[in-house]
Amino acid sequence: MSWLFAAGATTHILLVAGLKNPTVRQRYGAVRELLAAYQRSGFYPTLLDLLGCAQMIQRRATAHLVALSAAFDAATAVIQSPFFFAADITQNARPVAIDGSRKLIERGDHREAIFWMVATYSRCQQVFYQDAPVAMQEHFNSGYRQLLGDLGIASTVDLYARGEQIKASLPHVWTVAEAIIAANPEISDA
Repeated sequence: MSWLFAAGATTHILLVAGLKNPTVRQRYGAVRELLAAYQRSGFYPTLLDLLGCAQMIQRRATAHLVALSAAFDAATAVIQSPFFFAADITQNARPVAIDGSRKLIERGDHREAIFWMVATYSRCQQVFYQDAPVAMQEHFNSGYRQLLGDLGIASTVDLYARGEQIKASLPHVWTVAEAIIAANPEISDA
């Protein structure tokens, strides 16, 4: 989760610079639009690379969503322990967590759906580790690991390397944010 949210925070820096809502689930689509509005579309692939989904194809994202959907339903059936964002793993949250991701994928925003899918899958894994039998943990771990593997995260070493990649990108993210701030007519020094 720390790698995921660090990668996602790069979008928030840019969205706030553009005085846009730093949305959670739809952050990547929102930042893509912002960058296009400021003639900075060329920076968008960098943000996708930090998440690891720049090369994700729609068919693969759909397969990951199918696996996530099954994990989500299983997690909602066994969740008992309280933890942060537990409300995201309920049947009431399914329209956002699962159906919202499906809508993004169906409209061609499959790469943009990945952030929320990984966040949701990670939360499901928390539920399995705390509240599910070992057999259930093992069953759903495979799909989760496949998703992470497709994002280039197969080991702790990969997580650390991605963290370093994110740190190294921050000066460039800030340069783009400053350019957006400077060009934004709604921002003044007064």
